[in-house]
Amino acid sequence: MDVVEELLAKAKKPALDAMKLHHFYQGKIQIALKCAIRSFNDFAIWYTPGVAEPCKAIKTNKELSYEYTNRANTIAVVSDGTRVLGLGDIGPEAGMPVMEGKSLLFKYLGGVDAIPICLDTKDPEEIIKVVKYLQPNFGGINLEDISQPKCFYILERLRNEMDIPVWHDDQQGTATVVVAGLINALKLVGKDIRQAKVVILGAGASGICTARVLIMAGVKAGNIIMLDSQGILHPGRENLQKEYKEKWEMCLKTNKEGRSGDLAEALVGMDTVVGLSRPGPGVIKKEWVTTMSKDAIVFACANPIPEIWPWEAKEAGARVVATGRSDFDNQVNNSLGFPAIFRGALDVRAKTISDEMCLAAAFELARFAEEKGLTDTCILPRMDDPDVFPQVAVVVALKAIEQGLHRIELSKELLYDKAVKMIKGAQEMTALLMKEGFIPEAPAE
Repeated sequence: MDVVEELLAKAKKPALDAMKLHHFYQGKIQIALKCAIRSFNDFAIWYTPGVAEPCKAIKTNKELSYEYTNRANTIAVVSDGTRVLGLGDIGPEAGMPVMEGKSLLFKYLGGVDAIPICLDTKDPEEIIKVVKYLQPNFGGINLEDISQPKCFYILERLRNEMDIPVWHDDQQGTATVVVAGLINALKLVGKDIRQAKVVILGAGASGICTARVLIMAGVKAGNIIMLDSQGILHPGRENLQKEYKEKWEMCLKTNKEGRSGDLAEALVGMDTVVGLSRPGPGVIKKEWVTTMSKDAIVFACANPIPEIWPWEAKEAGARVVATGRSDFDNQVNNSLGFPAIFRGALDVRAKTISDEMCLAAAFELARFAEEKGLTDTCILPRMDDPDVFPQVAVVVALKAIEQGLHRIELSKELLYDKAVKMIKGAQEMTALLMKEGFIPEAPAE
């Protein structure tokens, strides 16, 4: 077996293992108790008659629901299954494994209790209505894998009409980690972010929000070229004005050179390409990468298969290559961001998650990796770096306080201690359940 065949075999293994282990465990999350059951008599405290007293207190002051229930640490992961993990519109049932996986990461990496909710409707008004009805149960809402353009409308409506943070992870979550990665990749190759020329392949939720946060981070809007399935965005794409207002705004704001055409034309002389489009391989071709500037940066973030295999991008001359997968170097995936961002938002009971909070998270992720030492194969922290999530949670919470988006105010020290306690507790509980056999050992291969 040659090197490429070995790499391809390695890339296929997670999918093969997933089929075996999803069937073995029949799901990835469960409900566990957090209060003590000392004897039969405790049922009178946790349920009737004792439970009536906290109920009456909450009726008098709804904010007490954060004190007397698990609401302060519980979010909903809501999807309609219309744009799942690069697979497209596969429906709510087929989207459940992804949403359960999201809940697993929220708990293990952020100490956040996340409930997957896949809705059997594609109607944006119905989705908005359902999520608003769910508000009393949750401290926040994570929208996931909802197709565009309705994802922008749904997010805007819910953020304006709800009192808890609502975000769309495919927008702000992806943008946070991409920006963090690009900050360090550009430092590594000695290029100024203010002069960097960036191609974003994909003008959906992820691409547009990434462009927005990149501009906040210092990239000039005119130095960004964006592409959708029809090619480069530019002012001549007037057909986008009515239905795709976010794309149209990017047509007017980006691409100062006025380029048109496809990805081959877009990549010539550019420093960076960020793939946020459809699964590959072959979406970004080797010969196109060769036309980019010296020390090119390639982020091929599509899942489950990147737009170009990392070794092909390297062969074409790219110096720094990242994908969205954990089994390759330089994982650029929103899983590095959302657990800590929500941890920080929940700990100050933030009213929303602003772009500024996400940018603070991006800067902290970049700083954390830089302190450990940047290399071509290490531009971001790994998900198993033990301290990255508490530190990111703290800067997010502090930014929410600075912006006046908080309901409660805690010191930096208390925020850090709480984040560590919640995250460490989730991980140690999982280890204990495995040790005692309540989570059975996976079958041998």
